[in-house]
Order: sequence, then structure tokens, then C-alpha cells
Amino acid sequence: MAIKHTSEIKLNVSLDENKVPENIHWTAEDGGVSNEETKAVMLSVWDQKSKESLRIDLWTKDMPVDEMKIFFHQTLSAMADTFQRATNDDKMSATMRDFCDYFAEKLELKRE
Repeated sequence: MAIKHTSEIKLNVSLDENKVPENIHWTAEDGGVSNEETKAVMLSVWDQKSKESLRIDLWTKDMPVDEMKIFFHQTLSAMADTFQRATNDDKMSATMRDFCDYFAEKLELKRE
């Protein structure tokens, strides 16, 4: 089967002298994103050969802790949705959402 289209997602990370991220910009032209600034990125890829997840977790040194908590909550909630779409496992997806609610409650995150 011939590839009809490829899509590229780029991350540009500016580091300080200690190799700590100072700025992160990303581009996903197919999604209408061009060199947008972000404060944090979590990327997971599946290594089929070793049967394990490989991750890149980056955040800038000026990422506020309160925003990091919100970022984690939203990421966990999105993972529950993705898990449901990928597996059709309604019971475990609901369990994951229950945990997300607990997580938000313990961190005293406001519902928006």
C-alpha cells in the first residue's frame, strides 16, 4: 500500500547551560499549529520490539506548579478517554475516571 500523506509534528526545545528546558515550541501544520509556545510536553511511544513504552517528559523551569497539576489531571482524563476508545473496556475506563475525580479532589482543582 502506498503512503498517500505524511504528517510531521515538531518539538523545539531551548535548553539552558544545565540542559534544563527554558522554552518549548511545537508545530503540527496539519493541526493548524505553527511554532506555538508550550510549558510542558508528555510524549509516549510504544516500542513494539521490546514491548514497552518509551517516554519524553519535558517542562520549562518556569512552568507553574498549579498549572502542572491541572496538566496532569487533564492528561490522565484524556488517557481514560483514549483507553476507552482503544479497548472498548467501559468498566476500566470508568475506574480510571473515578481516579481522575479523586486526583482532582485531593489537589483541590476547580471544575471548569
